[in-house]
Amino acid sequence: MHASLIQMAVNPDKSVNSRRERAASLVAAQRGADLVLLPELWPVGAFDYTAFAEEAEPLQGPTHRIMAKAAAEAGVWLHAGSFVERAEDGTLYNTSLVFSPEGERAAAYRKIHRFGFDKGEAVLMGAGEELVTVALPETILGLATCYDLRFPEQFRGLVDAGAETLVVSAGWPERRRSHWTLLAQARAVENQAYVLAVGSAGTHAGVEQAGHSIVVDPWGEVLAEAGAAEEVLTVEFDPARATTTREQFPALKDRRLGLAQRRLA
Repeated sequence: MHASLIQMAVNPDKSVNSRRERAASLVAAQRGADLVLLPELWPVGAFDYTAFAEEAEPLQGPTHRIMAKAAAEAGVWLHAGSFVERAEDGTLYNTSLVFSPEGERAAAYRKIHRFGFDKGEAVLMGAGEELVTVALPETILGLATCYDLRFPEQFRGLVDAGAETLVVSAGWPERRRSHWTLLAQARAVENQAYVLAVGSAGTHAGVEQAGHSIVVDPWGEVLAEAGAAEEVLTVEFDPARATTTREQFPALKDRRLGLAQRRLA
């Protein structure tokens, strides 16, 4: 598979609609790729909490429409990063969208683990409750967003649901960049899966972004890594290697606690 990770910078001087149009043009430039990924909350900026309520939109709002069209025009599977969704009951969610090469929505994932402790996303947004996978012709994606990366149980649940390629869309801060790289490799090794983790560049509401989007193979080897500035990180990878790794080194079959918990349930 050919994947393009668009490490997009959010320009605070540009309108949200202009950011949508720019994201669409970046996706269009990836024609010929199989899978294209955008970072977390690129329409507003992951740390621009004051804009969340004002810029929230329904699931099938303008971001959905523009990204669906972009996926179809480029002919790619598109993980369109995430945006601020306003549900029918008024709750805000950090929601990711995946579109097929025909522009059909294949999945929507509401971020389960909200960052901020007692402020920001943690108090402004609702928590998602469902693990989400997406079956592509070549592999099964497991979806996660930013802070989710710190919770290994979510990724093990995605693997139990069939995931072979774990996709993480993020707005990760530069001051904790070492954690980003370490955790991406850990999630790959412990789940014997590919990890494609795309971050954003620039500065969101005064918070410098880490960038350094990364692709890790099922043995924990880094196949590609971006720098700090905006760029498109491209990589070729063989999805079947997740299966062969699990066959050659069947550590997942030796799990004890997960099996016991399922029996008790």
